[in-house]
Amino acid sequence: MNRYQLIIFDLDGTLLDTLEDLMGATNHVLTQMGHPTRTIEEVRRFVGNGIRNLMSRALPEGTDEAEISQAFELFLPYYRGHSTDCTKPYEGVPELLTRLRTEGYRIAILSNKADAAVQSLCQRYFPGLYDLCRGERAGVAKKPAPDAVYEILNETGVSKDAAVFIGDSEVDVLTAKNADVDLIAVDWGFRSADTLRKAGAQQILSDTKSLLNALIKV
Repeated sequence: MNRYQLIIFDLDGTLLDTLEDLMGATNHVLTQMGHPTRTIEEVRRFVGNGIRNLMSRALPEGTDEAEISQAFELFLPYYRGHSTDCTKPYEGVPELLTRLRTEGYRIAILSNKADAAVQSLCQRYFPGLYDLCRGERAGVAKKPAPDAVYEILNETGVSKDAAVFIGDSEVDVLTAKNADVDLIAVDWGFRSADTLRKAGAQQILSDTKSLLNALIKV
């Protein structure tokens, strides 16, 4: 019998390669505000804790909170209009989700991206391949707080020991730990295996075939 009933996936860096569009929106805002732009590798390091933190890290050191808030407000409408310019699922991800659905798993997607963007991206790229998706919302602490994971568990009626979290960042490793659910880390996204290992990940996989094999155990 399969160990898990519910698989909770991170979105950016795990299911979707969103890095180029995040960089494009970040640099649009920085240019508009008269600041130097950032490279794709810099943006890769900055993502993982939500858009406000992305902008805080991308802006020059010492930028005050008012300017960070301004950057955040500029980012959101631009990204809404450009979130699918270059974004695409990682190789094998649609097939992975399809197989997991066929096998009877419940699938949830949890991101620190704004909830409206999460809903739009999931519906565009993975229609019919998940049970629910959640992004950053008022009143619910974002990852690595366990609140949204608990919400998903309650909504699906699945116990913690029957759920597993799949993610690509230190935030995801800590989220699983805080929620007391199993973790499988993947290194095809925004963080290296070494970074994930240092964060505490014990199982790190590099392709969707290996992930499927790890999840489907009889």
